[in-house]
Amino acid sequence: MSRKRILIVEDLPSLAIAYAAHVEKAGYEAVIADTGAAALKAITENGRFDAILLDLQLPDVDGLDLLRENPTILERFPVIVATADASLTRAIEAMRIGAFDFLVKPLAGSRLISVIASALELGRAVNPDSIASKPKAGKQQPGTFIGKSAPMREVYRQIDCVASSRATVFITGESGTGKEVCAEAIHRESGRANGPFVAINCGAIPENLLESELFGHLKGSFTGAVTDRIGAAQAANKGTLFLDEICEMALPLQVKLLRFLQTGTVQRVGSNRVEDVDVRIICATNRNPEREVAEGRFREDLYYRLAVVPVHMPPLRARQDDVGELAEAFLQRFAREEGKAFDKLGASQLAALERYSWPGNVRELQNVMRRAAVLNPGPDLPLTALPLASQPAMQSSPLPVLGQFPETGEVNNAPDVLSIVNALKGLTLDEIERLVIEAAIDSAGGSLPAAARALGVSPSTIYRKRERWIARQ
Repeated sequence: MSRKRILIVEDLPSLAIAYAAHVEKAGYEAVIADTGAAALKAITENGRFDAILLDLQLPDVDGLDLLRENPTILERFPVIVATADASLTRAIEAMRIGAFDFLVKPLAGSRLISVIASALELGRAVNPDSIASKPKAGKQQPGTFIGKSAPMREVYRQIDCVASSRATVFITGESGTGKEVCAEAIHRESGRANGPFVAINCGAIPENLLESELFGHLKGSFTGAVTDRIGAAQAANKGTLFLDEICEMALPLQVKLLRFLQTGTVQRVGSNRVEDVDVRIICATNRNPEREVAEGRFREDLYYRLAVVPVHMPPLRARQDDVGELAEAFLQRFAREEGKAFDKLGASQLAALERYSWPGNVRELQNVMRRAAVLNPGPDLPLTALPLASQPAMQSSPLPVLGQFPETGEVNNAPDVLSIVNALKGLTLDEIERLVIEAAIDSAGGSLPAAARALGVSPSTIYRKRERWIARQ
């Protein structure tokens, strides 16, 4: 079987020879071109290349212009661009028009071969701008998404486009819009679908432990490190690492994350050994990342390194056409979990749901339908089961905000409290706790940190409880 051929486009002989040596040592065949014209000639006369390493600073042409003016290169080959740190924005632009990945000089041999191997395994990237604004005919909604509104069709298109790339994806959107669902869909649609999908919530892990969670540690490296442990980055090797609430990450750790992105290597806490990792990064935030950069809370170089492909999740109020379909799907799912049966939502119920603005987005709608399934016997769902849809936002929670019970010495005689107690009869303490927590999240507009403050607990407590509930489903 013939060896894979790699075209190396580099004008500096010393670098070209060094790259070729690494490529040959890895078992590939290297072909060197020192100009853009020589590269085009090599492709035209002997186009059997499996990947291209392209320097963006060529003597006769800008590498980025070479790709723009010859789009068939990106269509035929996975292209890895090499650039100096000062030209990082141009390398990111190359990714956005279809390059597979980029490397910052000086290139480490192990990193170079790792990226080439990924390019050969996963194939070329796809240019999002070259595909129509609608999904391909007959293509199903990716992942577990529900909805066919125009904003969601655009999200599906973006997922379809970026999935085959190695490019980092930065997902933005309000809390509860489905950013993790989007990340999982990108992973499942990618060439890494058979690899692991590892999610880390940067806002739920204490700052002093987050580095260990990401990169691992050795036994005895800090109090509580009773054994060697790999971190999320290594656990996601050959797969996808999802960093949720990335803007919550402290600045010192941002520096280490940037180094990881640039080198593709990790160093466990307490270790001097550097280990290679092949992982695709997807991150998300409910903040405005550009504002975080402007106000000095997030490193600009890290932001541009992560935001190669931005994807924005629309709020539920911008996709009202999907509310009915989402509500019906949630109601039937939770009805099955509760061992109940509910009729399909009627016109009046759908109208009530669609009138509400849903500040907590899809997560809030999901919680409303869960409570409806828990607190009503079925098969018909009364309008009174949808208080969030029929009352103003300030009165949206079916449970009182903690600390705001009627100020009376005879609490048991307060009619609001009595009605709540009656509604909760038959539920376990765990189920009641779940209702209270989800009501607090709804009242906080989907923000878990704000809900935690209202309840007087730490955000990590809520995250742990929700993970336990999800695991039981």
